[in-house]
Amino acid sequence: MAKKRKLPLRKCVITQEMKPKQSLIRVVKTKEGEVFVDPTGKKNGRGAYVSKDLQVIDQAQKNGALDKHLEIKIPDEVYQHLRHEIEGE
Repeated sequence: MAKKRKLPLRKCVITQEMKPKQSLIRVVKTKEGEVFVDPTGKKNGRGAYVSKDLQVIDQAQKNGALDKHLEIKIPDEVYQHLRHEIEGE
């Protein structure tokens, strides 16, 4: 009988829902203050996970939840990159 592997779960910082890591996108802030989208989910730095949903991205940009979570102003280019990642799937 084969063992079932556990799915890694992460919490979306916008919706507060626990979801499988594959259904989320990670945004990273490095020690140098750089903020970028991490499609691999393995880059160094403080990470925040966001659901792969355009409405969630719009909500994050509107209420500044990512800014609060990562303690830095998130540039509009990061939100554009998040939208591009979602639309590209």
